[in-house]
This record gives sequence, C-alpha cells and structure tokens, in this order.
Amino acid sequence: MMAEHGDPCNGQEATYCMNGATCYKIPSMNTLSCVCNDDFKGSRCEQFELQLPSKISNSTEAGLIAAVVIVTLIALVILALLIYYIRKMMKLKKESKQSNQQQYWKVAPRV
Repeated sequence: MMAEHGDPCNGQEATYCMNGATCYKIPSMNTLSCVCNDDFKGSRCEQFELQLPSKISNSTEAGLIAAVVIVTLIALVILALLIYYIRKMMKLKKESKQSNQQQYWKVAPRV
C-alpha cells in the first residue's frame, strides 16, 4: 500500500494500525489500510514476522558443499581401509587355521 493510494488517517482512525504502522484511509472503499514495518504483517500489522537471513552467499554455499564432499570422501576412504584390513585379517586367520589342521593330519611313519 502506497501513500498515493489513500489519505493518511487522522484522529481516532490513526490508532487503527498496530506496532508503529502507518494508517491510510481508502476513500473509494471507505476502509482503512495499514502499511506495516518490516517486522510485522497482517491487516492491522498485528503479527510479528521473524526475519531470517535472506540467503547464504554463493561463496559460503560453495564452501559448505565442498566441506561435505571432502568429509564424505574421507569417510569412504576410512571405511574402505577398514574393510580391507578386516578381510585381510580374516584371510590370515583362515590360512593359519587350515595350516594347523593340516599338521594334525600329517603323521610321520614310524621306522
């Protein structure tokens, strides 16, 4: 609502709008209208509107994306190394167990 669309309210009408808003009277519709401050909304500016930061800048957003990608890659490398180590240990344990079993089956002939 712009000032040129209506006349400023006067007297008792000026208290129609809340929270420091500017009141205007629209002659063609015989009604009052409010122009709210940045932090308020509603027909009488009665509702507080929390202003969140607009948007994260592109450089910050790119930095966050890069950080997430790097952390993900590091986690994947650690996971791959862990899987490799576990499989290697299992293979060595299996080979050791088989070698121990083979020793029991080999009986030297008595001379």
